[in-house]
Amino acid sequence: MLFTEDFLYYVWKFRLYDRNLLQTTAGEPVEIIHPGMQNTNAGPDFYNARIKIGDTLWAGNVEIHVAASDWHKHGHHRDKAYENVILHVVYKNDMPESVRAKTLPILELNERINGDLYSRYHNLIYGNQQIIPCEGTIKTVDDLTLRNWMTRVLVERLEKKSTAVLKNLEHNRGDWEETFYQHLAANFGFKVNALPFEMMAKSLPQQILGKHKNSPLQIEALVFGQAGFLEDEFKDDYPKQLKTEYGFLRKKYNLQPIEKHLWKFARMRPLNFPTLRLAQFAALVVQSNHLFSKIIEIADTKTLHQLFDDVAVNTYWDNHYRFEVESKPALKTMGSSSVDNLMLNTIALFLFSYGKQYQQQKYTNRALQLLEQLPAENNAIVNDFVSLGVKIKTAFDSQALLELRSSYCNHKQCLQCGVGNKILRLT
Repeated sequence: MLFTEDFLYYVWKFRLYDRNLLQTTAGEPVEIIHPGMQNTNAGPDFYNARIKIGDTLWAGNVEIHVAASDWHKHGHHRDKAYENVILHVVYKNDMPESVRAKTLPILELNERINGDLYSRYHNLIYGNQQIIPCEGTIKTVDDLTLRNWMTRVLVERLEKKSTAVLKNLEHNRGDWEETFYQHLAANFGFKVNALPFEMMAKSLPQQILGKHKNSPLQIEALVFGQAGFLEDEFKDDYPKQLKTEYGFLRKKYNLQPIEKHLWKFARMRPLNFPTLRLAQFAALVVQSNHLFSKIIEIADTKTLHQLFDDVAVNTYWDNHYRFEVESKPALKTMGSSSVDNLMLNTIALFLFSYGKQYQQQKYTNRALQLLEQLPAENNAIVNDFVSLGVKIKTAFDSQALLELRSSYCNHKQCLQCGVGNKILRLT
């Protein structure tokens, strides 16, 4: 059997070995009162363990290796970080008696690990080439285990994403409104145009926009101008007006637009063209005032949704998707799915981040509740889990599965996964 240290960590952590009459290689009886907490950083593998060896109760660290000789191979005998190790746990003790007598107590797990457990582990991690390692066995996991684990990985996802929010908040000197505005702009660009949207927002502070709230044309001129779309010559009256307004405002505020070539139109539906999304963003800026302050005060999802519903763009866009390119008349307000996307990727994230920053559970809870009230995302990753029988109803579920796939399945971290753990323990 090709044992790995990861597998031995798992066995030790959950005590999945024969604990009957445990003893060190020197013949002293061993009682594992607490295996310790796993250490994912440098140093011994488990810390704060409590182990009785002979008549002495020890408190300290545990180091785990496949072979006892790895202690010297890894240089632990010269490392002061390992001086507080009270037990060396190994699968195989391959150290000579003369060397063994000079080392700390060794517990050998050879012959104490169930072969079926290792077979399930090997088949799960190495026995298939599927992207989702438990494709053939996830259906055996009970719903309670799956739901509990999905909740945990969803929180992990929000924790990781909130780190970027709080870092940007620090850059903005604690200004939540400005930070929200920048993230909201990036969300307006979806994945394809998120970067230029964010660059545009950072080049155009809300403080400037706030001075022109009563002039939709000037707001639109500032947004399109900073996005780099007003550098051309135009024939239509509307873009001509925008260019004139922007020329004056650009000099007034010493603004520098981003490069127009950064925006992508290729292989996009016209409703997602950046020009139309910029028009909608400008309309939202005109319509809203202190938007984030409103959001943290609104607990009702329907009311939150209404903040973005029916955002009316300039009538020029009724029959245009791009400047000077006429199209058939069509409604250009933000669709329900676009609003759901903003609620999922920006509002829920900011509620969670705000609650985390100020240690107010009500906001983190509201973030989770909001995700439970939004429809599940429809994409290839989510559909893969659906095809395996996983029940998905809301964005809470789909976001959890996206995190499960990216952080666990893709890296075959089955031993750290609640689903993988359950499968390995099934008999």
